[in-house]
Amino acid sequence: MKRRGTPEADLQRAVVTALRFALPKGTIIHHCANEVTEAGPRGAKRQAILVGMGVHPGFADLIILCDGKVLFLELKSLKGRLSPAQEAFRDAVLAQGFGWALVRSLDDALGALADHGFTTRVASPTGRAAP
Repeated sequence: MKRRGTPEADLQRAVVTALRFALPKGTIIHHCANEVTEAGPRGAKRQAILVGMGVHPGFADLIILCDGKVLFLELKSLKGRLSPAQEAFRDAVLAQGFGWALVRSLDDALGALADHGFTTRVASPTGRAAP
């Protein structure tokens, strides 16, 4: 059996590792398991349970809490697109004054930190102002 590629999961692991290194000690980097991947009635039942427990459709892949700042990161492969629920979540987050960024690479993640005023222990990617 051939293993399916997991570009978004691979990217997320790389981003989390880099953020743990780059951000100050005490920073919270959290991923919320937002969906059930099991097909059929059993998966639908489990998803309904999660929604009842407060899972929010379109919630970002990562949330970063650091020095009084909040940043949501939505990770996508190079060809990945936001779902309507993800677009609605993005719009709601931005309307409330929080940071949100679409991340397709490690440089995007580090650049988002700089764009949103996070102090890091690494140099900013080329073309972005350091905080």
